Amino acid sequence: MIYVVNDSDNPFFNHAIEEYIIKNIEEDAFILWRNRPSILIGRNQNTLTEIDYEYVRQEKIDVVRRLSGGGTVFNDLGNINFTFITKKAQDGSSLSNGFEKFALPVIKALQSLGVNAVFTGRNDITIDEKKFSGNAQYHYKDKTLHHGTLLFSGNLERLAKALKSKPLKLQDKGVKSVRSRVTNISEHLKSPMNVIEFKEYLKKYIMDF
Repeated sequence: MIYVVNDSDNPFFNHAIEEYIIKNIEEDAFILWRNRPSILIGRNQNTLTEIDYEYVRQEKIDVVRRLSGGGTVFNDLGNINFTFITKKAQDGSSLSNGFEKFALPVIKALQSLGVNAVFTGRNDITIDEKKFSGNAQYHYKDKTLHHGTLLFSGNLERLAKALKSKPLKLQDKGVKSVRSRVTNISEHLKSPMNVIEFKEYLKKYIMDF
């Protein structure tokens, strides 16, 4: 598996990189990347039902439709996105190509830092029943693109204001509810680490996994 260095914070460019790799690169790939404040819309979602349009326009937050399905997510520079692009397992089983398979290295990396991260439901990762990661997939020919969000030190107040409902696919009634049901990884670390240090740690751990 190759590691693709991507230091861009442009969400349009970052999603274009994913599409280019899955359609043009034969080797399996792993990417860690961050977006400036932006909203990522699932391929089948109605944008206007998902976002607070006036707030998003006023704050000049980018809105990007991604290749994968799944729910709407808010990104800022306190969030890290991870992407695995691999060939599908030949047996085609749900376990071989499933969400939990791709989430496992991330979970193990967090557990190695003393964080009680677990995979829950179909596509979420939580800490003490609070969500910090949603995952989605896109399939192209014989390949799978799996990507997910990792709230590390994201602005939860801005997240709540930008999304009309279900931030990170959770029902909310404003900032208070978001903060009670969504969490940042940084709040659970045994030793302080900034988002760049965490990104480097994650890269090394997963490439050695």
